[in-house]
Amino acid sequence: MLPKLWRHRYLYFMVLPGFLTILIFAYFPMYGILIAFKDYSAAKGVMGSEWVGLKYFETFFNDPMAFRILKNTLLLGIYTLFWSFPAPIILALLFNELRSKRFKKLVQTVSYFPHFISVVIVAGLLKEFASRDGLFNDIIAYLGGTPIMFLLEPDFFRTIFISSGIWQGIGFGTIIYLAAMSGIDPTLYDVAEVDGAGRWKKVVHITWPSIRPTTVILLIFAIGGILGNDFQKIILLYSPETYSVADVIGSYVYRQGILGAQYEYTTAIGLFMSIISFTILFLANWVSRKVSETSLF
Repeated sequence: MLPKLWRHRYLYFMVLPGFLTILIFAYFPMYGILIAFKDYSAAKGVMGSEWVGLKYFETFFNDPMAFRILKNTLLLGIYTLFWSFPAPIILALLFNELRSKRFKKLVQTVSYFPHFISVVIVAGLLKEFASRDGLFNDIIAYLGGTPIMFLLEPDFFRTIFISSGIWQGIGFGTIIYLAAMSGIDPTLYDVAEVDGAGRWKKVVHITWPSIRPTTVILLIFAIGGILGNDFQKIILLYSPETYSVADVIGSYVYRQGILGAQYEYTTAIGLFMSIISFTILFLANWVSRKVSETSLF
């Protein structure tokens, strides 16, 4: 064992910074979960605070806001999964069909760029475009319509949130799928063409089966994170007028925990959602293993 470790010592040294980062910032703070079961006092510390059991879990379930934020979180997660997950796959398939390499690189670069824009800037752009004198209303006025305060209308919030997320992430999301497609043997396409297969049949019978395992793995991850909405952008975009559709677990925890200093209560909510997310991930992985024989574990 020791000779093997010594022989590969340089590889372990390369892994060490990442391992320490995860250990320090992800695993060591996990003892803070205890706050969910305690009447936390900063003066007494985590271990010195009094145990209260499941008090804060009961408080959450008895909260009249609980059903609304759970419903909003679930619906926004499902809608995002339904619209956002297939988008990079479709774009990657379209990229794969382009014959001009220069044009392909140009379009890929343009589609990647929004990923590197800060969510704060994206939210700022959306507020400007969706304002009463913004781009969206200028187009509506040009077409003879009346201005709409998009970010103050609950009916438009989810559409704006999801569509902006697709715009920002679709290009970068194609990278993994294009990498999977690059491993496809080109002779398969040549043989299919000799047999009279067109582009659509090549996609259906060669490209899609080749990237399906990758797609399944990413789908499992996406389903597992269905409750983890991009609450930073939600906080930047929502307002009391749109709470009915935009207020999710993350934004509620932010208001109650960071602004309201209810650390025990919000820790309990976070722990509960983590358990639910893990359960969803486990079920998605189990179903995938039974249906497609592709799974994470």
